[in-house]
Amino acid sequence: MTEYLARISARRPLLTILLWVLVAFVGGGLSARLLDSATTTELRLNSSAESEQTASRLDERLRGPRPIVETVIVRSDSLTVDDEAFQASVASLYEEISALGDDVVAEIHSYLDGNPLLVSADRRTTILPMVMTGDLAQAEKNVEDVLHIVEEADAAGEVDVYIVGNASISVENAELAQHDLEQGERVGVPVAMLILVALFGAIVAALLPIGLSVICILAALGLAALIGQVFQLVFFVTLFITMIGLAVGIDYSLIIVSRFRDEMARGLDKFAATERAGATAGRTVLFSGTTVVIALCGMFLVPFLFFQSLAIGAILVVVVAMLATLTLLPAVLALMGPRINLLSVPFFGRTGERKERGPEHGFWEIVTEKVMRYPILSVLGVGVPMVIATYFYFDIRTGINGVDALPEGAQTRDAFFVLEESFSFGLVNPTEIVVDGDVSSPQVKDAMNALAFALLGDSAYQVLPPDPLGNPLVVWTPNDAGDLALLTVILHGEPSSQSAVDAVNRLRDVHIPAAFDGTPAEVFVGGTTAVTADVFDITDRYTPIVFAFVLGFSFLVLMLVFRSIVIPIKAVAMNLLSVGTAYGLLVLVFQKGLGTELLGFQHAEVIDVWIPLFLFSILFGLSMDYHVFLLSRIRERYDQTGNNAEAVAYGLRSTAGLITGAALIMVAVFGAFASGDTIINQQVGFGLSVAVFLDATLVRSVLVPATMEMLGARNWYLPPFLRWLPDLRVEPAEED
Repeated sequence: MTEYLARISARRPLLTILLWVLVAFVGGGLSARLLDSATTTELRLNSSAESEQTASRLDERLRGPRPIVETVIVRSDSLTVDDEAFQASVASLYEEISALGDDVVAEIHSYLDGNPLLVSADRRTTILPMVMTGDLAQAEKNVEDVLHIVEEADAAGEVDVYIVGNASISVENAELAQHDLEQGERVGVPVAMLILVALFGAIVAALLPIGLSVICILAALGLAALIGQVFQLVFFVTLFITMIGLAVGIDYSLIIVSRFRDEMARGLDKFAATERAGATAGRTVLFSGTTVVIALCGMFLVPFLFFQSLAIGAILVVVVAMLATLTLLPAVLALMGPRINLLSVPFFGRTGERKERGPEHGFWEIVTEKVMRYPILSVLGVGVPMVIATYFYFDIRTGINGVDALPEGAQTRDAFFVLEESFSFGLVNPTEIVVDGDVSSPQVKDAMNALAFALLGDSAYQVLPPDPLGNPLVVWTPNDAGDLALLTVILHGEPSSQSAVDAVNRLRDVHIPAAFDGTPAEVFVGGTTAVTADVFDITDRYTPIVFAFVLGFSFLVLMLVFRSIVIPIKAVAMNLLSVGTAYGLLVLVFQKGLGTELLGFQHAEVIDVWIPLFLFSILFGLSMDYHVFLLSRIRERYDQTGNNAEAVAYGLRSTAGLITGAALIMVAVFGAFASGDTIINQQVGFGLSVAVFLDATLVRSVLVPATMEMLGARNWYLPPFLRWLPDLRVEPAEED
């Protein structure tokens, strides 16, 4: 199939190129018009999660959708709320925000209206809570006007003015993500270009993978924008489409272009070389992309929009990259022919000369010779440090890095610390307890009162009015039908922090059962912290399922491709080792602070809960590419000679350069995104770049050949009862 695609694309190059340019143009247009409406900043779970059940009951039977509350904070070190200058600043803010109209701000309150609950204990800070008009998406647009007023008031210097809330946090997160995206592109693309020039020795050949990646990203973003109209995606999807698209687009192109230049150097004409590259390297790309897609499908097993959105984005760009590599690239190569080597750079790469099949007295030949001579020492020298690094994984603390982990100088981060010190940040995202039952019955009333008194006696909770704008204290608010009641409490600290999650879990597991045991009512806990607690629970529950899916698939595919049970067992073990090492290094760098300042990263109390599972799915798919590419050459040689040692040496020296080059490009791209300001991108970029680097160097170049040398012919053992399995080869045998 890949040879056929290469043939028809090469014979109609202008039509194929025109179609792909049209696809990129349409994709860019769709993303520009529809991507904003296709993405959301909300963390949404499926309807079975307790937090979602709480929200749906409140939406349908009490108040409608939860209002979007923003809080403006006014603080002074020299003035109190009683001073005229302070009051004038607050009055001016109040008037300017009110002047925006009801279509922007539905309600706004101030202590000047006589509400003492809006003034801090030291009387140097006050808050102006406001309800934004519309849903979160509308509030994110409208809050820009409020942000402008706040920034101008803060710049005036009379008082310090801040703003924080779901809408302003979302806007700032989006701005930081866009900055990191641009930073990744500014750094990653030039570095990848330099590596490609060093590998190819020609600027024209190096430009092809970059151009193909751009087309793939535009097309994938357009598809994501369309999908997002019926299945809303999290806003991080654009960042990951760009990051994964650059990495795999360049990686796949490198494999095809390298093979095409080799075939041209053998004397084939440009059409024959294109078809041969499609028949060989094209099959490797198809296999690699398919394994990445299937590994990513494991994330669909997790009932959490965040995982599903990232999986959709990554799958889209990988599929588009495969299609473009198998069609667009052959068309361009057939059109260019020998001109692929234009603008050659002296002393770098190869301009197309065929690599000799025999031993090469270069770096990889030396590595191969040492590894094969001392296989046990090689395994111990590489494996032991990786096992030690993996050990630190068991110290991992997963969570969600919230607003307090934003870069220094972020507006909402500063607001968090001021609000937490003077009031409680829990005002921004209160926790909601819903009783579903006959709330007028004596038994349910007694249980509700018992719970309220229990929470009043626990310092972790602060019972508030259900309306966070400072209305008179009402502990429970029933609906008109009398079959639902709401209790609003705040938890101190960042809503996604471990202490807040522990408080919600204690509420669910201790306080509520103690008060409502035996009563004819159901009790649900919702709010941002409850969503976070549900995310932790879902991730813990589904991680083993995803691991089993990906590992089982990897084992089965490798067994079919190499007709061996030893090869897949080793591959799974080594992939787990490289992923475990990456996890351990994440803990060492971000949690324990090893080299944090040197690398320019932030210290973090937790690794974001979704990152280990996401890294696992991505890395297992990507590592299969290198593993199969190396082992296919080894197996091919072994079938020809029957000499395991010679086959391993041949496979390593004939693939190590290309594998290392492809890996360096991925490391450059992922590392560029790790250089961003947000801790999420730092953790993801660092984890991906470290794991790919380790996998392509220490694992593929040392552990794989060393263990194959140690096991000899036993590498290819397949039990007799499995010999009926089909023989699936990735690449056909070499043609001399």
